[in-house]
Amino acid sequence: MLAPTLPAATPCFPPIGYLVDGVRRFSRNRHDAVAYPRVRLDPALGSAIADAYMAAPRQDERAFAAYAALAAQTVRQYHFLVGRVEFGGLGVAVRVVDDDPYADAQALMADLRRRRLRVYASEATRNPHPYLSDGENDMLRAVHDAFGHGASGRGFDPHGEEAAWLKHSVMYTALARRALATEIRGQTCARVFRCGGSQFPEQKAVLLPRAFSDPRSVLVG
Repeated sequence: MLAPTLPAATPCFPPIGYLVDGVRRFSRNRHDAVAYPRVRLDPALGSAIADAYMAAPRQDERAFAAYAALAAQTVRQYHFLVGRVEFGGLGVAVRVVDDDPYADAQALMADLRRRRLRVYASEATRNPHPYLSDGENDMLRAVHDAFGHGASGRGFDPHGEEAAWLKHSVMYTALARRALATEIRGQTCARVFRCGGSQFPEQKAVLLPRAFSDPRSVLVG
């Protein structure tokens, strides 16, 4: 059987400096030498991740410790993102809205350069998370857009989501990264390979096979 194919990656953007510095500060200078403009989603791997996500139950108690870690660390990142600059924060004004705020990544980057960010409200999507509250999910969307997309300079296409997941993952502990892989990599691959590319799959609180949260599995071409 032929491996699925993906379109070419959309153009990259210059990473936003204060967000790049924010990732470095929050992760305590954790080594991060990835060439993010060259990150690509491997179609065969993406298809396997999608199958694992779709086959998983909606929730699994064995994932709850990882999701608790994800939630706690996301809240810390969010307060760092919105905190006042004079007190060590990044000073981004976040607003939760009821409609998808960005038609493309260029619009997101323009807002972030002005230290503004709009987030599509979890409640409005009518796809509730089995573990995270709507507030925690909104915070995750905010920090993913800022520290994933803004700090990597990559957009919303499958390759850009792969790069954004990889960039953002350096801010989490190993346990929390297991849940982050489900949230970002799992949902992205399920949407692209099993849900027609536009509709998001049901949200889940499960752990995918450990190999799928390993950053060494990422294709850098």
